[in-house]
Amino acid sequence: MTPANSPSGRLRAERVTLAHGGGGKAMRDLIEDVFVAAFRNPEMGEMEDQARLTSAALAEPGARLAFTTDSFVVDPLEFPGGDIGKIAVCGTVNDLAVGGARPLWLSAAFIIEEGVEVALLRRIAESMRGAAEEAGVVIVTGDTKVVGRGAADKLFVTTSGLGVIPAERHLAASRVQAGDVAIVNGVLGDHGAAILAARGDLALSGDIPSDCRSLNGLMEAVIAAAPAVRAARDATRGGLASALNEIAQAAEVGIEIDEAVLPLRSEVKGVCEILGLDPLYLANEGTLVLFVPEPQAEAALAAMRAHPAGEGAVVIGRAVEAHPATVVMKTLFGGQRIVDMLVGEQLPRIC
Repeated sequence: MTPANSPSGRLRAERVTLAHGGGGKAMRDLIEDVFVAAFRNPEMGEMEDQARLTSAALAEPGARLAFTTDSFVVDPLEFPGGDIGKIAVCGTVNDLAVGGARPLWLSAAFIIEEGVEVALLRRIAESMRGAAEEAGVVIVTGDTKVVGRGAADKLFVTTSGLGVIPAERHLAASRVQAGDVAIVNGVLGDHGAAILAARGDLALSGDIPSDCRSLNGLMEAVIAAAPAVRAARDATRGGLASALNEIAQAAEVGIEIDEAVLPLRSEVKGVCEILGLDPLYLANEGTLVLFVPEPQAEAALAAMRAHPAGEGAVVIGRAVEAHPATVVMKTLFGGQRIVDMLVGEQLPRIC
């Protein structure tokens, strides 16, 4: 009889041991029973040491291949609104999408600490499967390594992504020009606040879910409505402030934003006030900022608000000729302050 926690019956262990990384039958059982069972697809079916991929999109004249990679070390591994697996998929999809690429394929590599519960791995693998399915991408290859107790913190995940940029798309931070309008797709700081609350160290009350989600569908809708979009950035580590500074420096323009219009939940404001944090630097996992020429700003805003991932979209400012490579915010008190890049780390192990 197949055990209740095992799709195939091969993996009977409740916790990962060093044998599951040894290259033998135990490792094969872990891979097939947890990861292949969750991710199985035609591209993975041959079980070779590489995925063999084809797509009609690659044959389009002028199409370019986009490639990105990222590692994820969030603590805790599971939190309201997501987990390390969902972040790994959504984060990699979003890195492709904000560059104008249509994400197609992902790889996933797992560093697993000895003693991790197999049930936890199953939940994370299933979460990744669901996130990939929702984003319209396929996890086609991967790897597992098991390390001894204390050599890692339960689980680290590395994902790489491949996508295709159509010939007519040329999004880049360096293309932003003075007069371009800055738009965010929704509330800021939810992910950072959710992780902080989930750690339980500070006895914070309130249910703040992470904003973790894929943004490729949103980007496709915006580009269709406003094809002159100059650039976009997902505001992950370092938050909105760091994303804006990266764009200002790459384009050598100033950026001015208005504190009064920044979309923030009252719960996130409260957490920041209690702990002395600046919400501009809190991490996001489903929030982006994009710049579009002013004549297409209304079309871009309408397209974002019509999409589930952009219902709270709002114009927060614009690029200007003054103070190049610097971000300035008009404060609630009518003054101005410079918004620098994040120095140090507000909250470690965030994604």
